Amino acid sequence: MAAEAEPAGMRTVQRAIDILGLFDENRPALSPREIVAASGLPKTTVLRLLGTLRLNGLLWVDEHGRYLAGPTLLRWSRLAERAWRLPPAARAVLRDLAAEHKETVHLYVRRDIHRVCIAQEEGPRALRQVVRVGDELPLWAGGVAKALLLDAPEALLRRVAETSPYGPAHLDTLRGWIEQARAQGYATSHGEREEGLSAVAVPVRGRGGAVVAALSFGGPSTRFTDARVRRFADGLSAAARELTRAGLPFEG
Repeated sequence: MAAEAEPAGMRTVQRAIDILGLFDENRPALSPREIVAASGLPKTTVLRLLGTLRLNGLLWVDEHGRYLAGPTLLRWSRLAERAWRLPPAARAVLRDLAAEHKETVHLYVRRDIHRVCIAQEEGPRALRQVVRVGDELPLWAGGVAKALLLDAPEALLRRVAETSPYGPAHLDTLRGWIEQARAQGYATSHGEREEGLSAVAVPVRGRGGAVVAALSFGGPSTRFTDARVRRFADGLSAAARELTRAGLPFEG
């Protein structure tokens, strides 16, 4: 019976996490009806999960009966911010990089088949790629994805390909991109996810040599000429080595 109960318990936890994942900056408050429609779950299941999440402070109900993020998440967000905060030496690396090249620099880590922005330093230009700390993006395209997947096992590449708009056939394209990035020491992308946007990225390796993060510039393709891409790659590579020496709080 315990073996039978475990999958059901895991399914309940996943459903609760999925409900929390419906909330974002564009949808900070949702009615029960909206949650039922967006989750695809039976109304009775949604109401039961909402009650549990509210009881534990993960959700709150406003005066209109809509659910929003609860106060318990404030404590968790402080813990996450502390755990993922870059040390001063690493923050200085990002700051100097953005100032020198006048482009916004981002630092990403891989979370399963996604990449998450954990730090950024905005460049001075008004026209720039908008990615916020905490944003989660797919791994099936983009310079950052290629840098993060340099050491990826075949099984992970297959799963990434399957989630792409191109299906499993995208695996061969991924392999080619990664081989090219490995050969030149950096990765580029031009309009792969969104037309008009380009990126240059390099892997950040931990002290043991494994890829633990990716450092990148992203912005309008018109600014990412061949000459600038090479300069960006050199600057990012030097900065990545400094990050390795400085140490990253999440490594290992």
